[in-house]
Amino acid sequence: MTRNSNTTHEHLLRITLWKRGLRYRKNVPTLPGKPDIVFHRERVAVFCDGDFWHGRHWRRLSGKLRAGTNPSYWTGKISANRSRDRRVTRLLKTEGWTVIRIWETDIRRDPERVACIVERLVQRSRRGDDAIH
Repeated sequence: MTRNSNTTHEHLLRITLWKRGLRYRKNVPTLPGKPDIVFHRERVAVFCDGDFWHGRHWRRLSGKLRAGTNPSYWTGKISANRSRDRRVTRLLKTEGWTVIRIWETDIRRDPERVACIVERLVQRSRRGDDAIH
């Protein structure tokens, strides 16, 4: 079974953010898309997207899926996930949230760098700098 929360890369980012003194909520069900990490006061929603399930490098991945077993199911599934991600992001932004989508391999490669990016956006939101929306 595939997890939809508390994945290894999500956990790695959360630990890194916590060590930096950032406090957040996990998987807030009242927000569209149930973001993985939420900074409520700052209105920042973070999604830790798995490379496969959210279609990173979609052209290459979709080609592999079309050549594999049950291609219509898999290309349709991942394509629908990508569409849902775009819809959720638009909805949150419309509601005044800053949305950050981070790929699994980017978190695994350098969680400190990713945490630094998140921290900067949270700090900007605290200051009321809307230039990042």
